[in-house]
Amino acid sequence: MAVKWYTVVIDCRDPQAQAHWWAEALDWQVVYDTPEEAVAIPKGFSEEPAADLAEWASRGQGLVFVPVEEGKSVKNRLHLDLAPHTSQDRDAEIARLESLGATRVNVGQDEAEATFTVLADPEGNEFCVLSSRDR
Repeated sequence: MAVKWYTVVIDCRDPQAQAHWWAEALDWQVVYDTPEEAVAIPKGFSEEPAADLAEWASRGQGLVFVPVEEGKSVKNRLHLDLAPHTSQDRDAEIARLESLGATRVNVGQDEAEATFTVLADPEGNEFCVLSSRDR
């Protein structure tokens, strides 16, 4: 392996608010927060340098939020898919995300047939909550 997927960078008007919103939504932590960018990573992931390639490769991805002047105007070309575990109540998780400020949106999905729910974060970036998964 020469490279790995390291982060997803999200353009937004308020990087700090977005980073903290997503950290709350995912139960992650914000580890870097400046006017130029804010970074959220899963709790328990070390910020220390990795001792070797295997340790480095096993670390998951983070989310980086950077400021842009323009607001969101069209459907995202890339979005995150979230899934609860089969032991979790999917509808309760959607309600929790909505209580944090997510809103339901329709991007053309058939609500009666869809096995996912499309939501948007506080700045309007779409993401999906899939059916419960065990892998």
